[in-house]
Amino acid sequence: MAKVKSTYACTACGYESPRWVGRCPGCGAWNTLEESLQAVPEKAAGKIAANQRPGTGAKPMSLKDIPEDTSVRTGTGISELDRVLGGGIVEGGLILIGGDPGIGKSTLLLQVCDHLAKSGKRTLYISGEESARQIKLRAARLGIESDLYVLAENALDAVEEKIRELQPDTAVIDSIQTMYRPEMASAPRQCQPDPGRHQPDHAPVQGNRHQRVPGRPCDQGRSHRRPPDAGTHGGRSLIL
Repeated sequence: MAKVKSTYACTACGYESPRWVGRCPGCGAWNTLEESLQAVPEKAAGKIAANQRPGTGAKPMSLKDIPEDTSVRTGTGISELDRVLGGGIVEGGLILIGGDPGIGKSTLLLQVCDHLAKSGKRTLYISGEESARQIKLRAARLGIESDLYVLAENALDAVEEKIRELQPDTAVIDSIQTMYRPEMASAPRQCQPDPGRHQPDHAPVQGNRHQRVPGRPCDQGRSHRRPPDAGTHGGRSLIL
């Protein structure tokens, strides 16, 4: 059976996007993007099997032979968040952060990234909802001037490639529900009148690195204008 993928085209200006957005980036019109399905060429479909990731190659170890590390947690710079996390971020762990729309998940994580970058950690903030310029504006509003890396991307394959290239100590994905794989027919989960739940796809965590992924529930289908440096409606974020 031929594979298909979803694309979204604006009925007002014809702008095409791999995911649904409330406001068309091309003409600024609201709720004008309509979904269409396109068949994936057989050559591309056959390439999927060759790109499958191998296993870790790990060997069984006796529990008593596993070395202990007393410095396995990294502080976030925010005492209440450290308390909730049991003392900080666990090396090699993954944290899913959720909450109501507009409560400040993206702002909180940008502040955490700033603290980690200032402490010497190579930190990558990945946004599937906002442009790099929007993140820059929010960072300026918060007084953030650290040397953290920003990537505006929602294709999971491309995100994984950039993580392998940069090798960050900590990576944040905001939000995980906007991520998608081009070879999969289903589109990224977006806000709908009946909010649903979207399980995060597998993201590799290599070595002792962290990944933070913010996530937020959908905003009950409401559409309203927000400041240019504000986050988008609802989602869930990951810290890797």
